Amino acid sequence: MDPIRVQGRTLSAEDIAELRALIAGHPQWRRTALSRHLCQVWDWRNGAGRIKDMAARTLLLKLEARGLIELPPRLTPQASRPRPAPARSSIQSELDLPTPPTIDGPLARVQPVSLELVQTLDLRRQVSRMLAAYHYRGFRGAVGENVQYVARAATGRELALLVFGAAAWQLAVRDRFLGWSASQRAQGLRYLANQQRFLLLPGVRVPQLASHLLALATRRLAADWQARYGHPVWLVETFVERQRFAGTAYRAAGWSHLGATTGRTRQDRLNALRAPLKDVWVCPLHPRFRDYLTHL
Repeated sequence: MDPIRVQGRTLSAEDIAELRALIAGHPQWRRTALSRHLCQVWDWRNGAGRIKDMAARTLLLKLEARGLIELPPRLTPQASRPRPAPARSSIQSELDLPTPPTIDGPLARVQPVSLELVQTLDLRRQVSRMLAAYHYRGFRGAVGENVQYVARAATGRELALLVFGAAAWQLAVRDRFLGWSASQRAQGLRYLANQQRFLLLPGVRVPQLASHLLALATRRLAADWQARYGHPVWLVETFVERQRFAGTAYRAAGWSHLGATTGRTRQDRLNALRAPLKDVWVCPLHPRFRDYLTHL
């Protein structure tokens, strides 16, 4: 067998044989144990020194899809099946979150506003619960590289939640804006982030707060990403549903409107599925962002 390139790694026939022997020699191991052991053996880590567990899992799945290895069965066969998202009201009742008191008035009333980087498991779970209950799209947790913030008033009162994660793989208006090729995109995508959730919590009615929080987050996001993953991000993107929002806060915070999505989903292979049109907004995090992203 000729060497193959999978998940950024070149694997020989010997590598595949060793993987098969590893799986056969540890029949009690689940997929997570295999991927973590693989990271340790290969010393496969990101720039911050953390093992690339998700990359290893993806590599194993791709090898299985090619028929080169056979992974142990999943713990629950239903886990891989997409489940419809529960209605927001049912999620909220299950979580039994209290209704926070209303906070309104000018921005000065809650200043100085701070952004707390979500680092503990307890706070991450709290953020997930609140997003699942209050965000119109719900939330099932972030996967892969991500940075999350909790915005707080000077009193400590929670005001908003922000989640930044992986950028969209293909986005026509963004890719034209950057002027990069498919190969440049493949190399540079890790230096982009997508604002996946932005939620002002119920009862928070403070004019100009949203744009103020966007500005605070974009000032520190590159450094926080660098500290966590060993590489920066140079551009942030987000999608704003036209039927729900006008993007006023993004415009006020200095983001640029690039255009709209096509209304197709990533599963729309027959041009039959339609999704709400979304405006695409971007915010550079470095004045030379385009040079960095096109000269990797």
